[in-house]
Amino acid sequence: MLLTIDVGNTNTVLGVFKDKELIRSWRVKTDARNTADELWLQFGALVAQYEITGLAVCSTVPATLRELRTMINNYYPNIPTSIVEPGIKTGVPLLVDNPKEIGADRIVNTLAAHTLYPNGPAIVVDFGTSTNLDVVSPKGEFLGGALAPGIEISVDALAARAAQLRKVELVRPRSVIGKNTVEALQSGTIFGFAGQVDGLVKRITEELAESYEGKPTVIATGGLAPLVFGIAESIEHYEPDLTLTGLRLIHERNA
Repeated sequence: MLLTIDVGNTNTVLGVFKDKELIRSWRVKTDARNTADELWLQFGALVAQYEITGLAVCSTVPATLRELRTMINNYYPNIPTSIVEPGIKTGVPLLVDNPKEIGADRIVNTLAAHTLYPNGPAIVVDFGTSTNLDVVSPKGEFLGGALAPGIEISVDALAARAAQLRKVELVRPRSVIGKNTVEALQSGTIFGFAGQVDGLVKRITEELAESYEGKPTVIATGGLAPLVFGIAESIEHYEPDLTLTGLRLIHERNA
């Protein structure tokens, strides 16, 4: 079975694939201070019941990636491993000024989006520590995108800088016009980020129309995507396991 590990700045998502089927996944907190042995204790306990025969990894946290390499060398020394980094085969041309700047997760999401929705351009909206909009050409090329502060970062910053405001539960309020401080914060956050995404998707779509035919498919993913999916009018699909699927595809190309 293939163990896929997606290390983000806030959370790490693990998934176990049996052939092409994702049979189990977990979401745990990312701690850049964890050592290789601590990672093994955590990850090994989660996947103990599965016979792992392959590993696919991507990380946006360099310190954790370093420890992951050590963990793999110590505990999975003879298992085929694919780490998304320069030199690995992804099949994703990076049509940007500096390809080395592009996060591994954005490359993985591009491959998965084009594989799942190959008929035309696509926009992947990844709701994580930051909100990433990644633009995919009809040929599966990564064209660039937009990065914005994530939902939780924005809420934390507002609570820290405004004396009379505080963190609230991130759920959809009963109306856009909040009748109290909690509802007003929820409205501004949920509907505000939905409007941000819709505005960016509209502008990206207009630019894509200059070069490509067809309306882009808009796909949401990431841990915070359920907060906005169904509210942002531009988002058509929700793929919670998009990055894990991309890791599986990359492993198949390199194993």
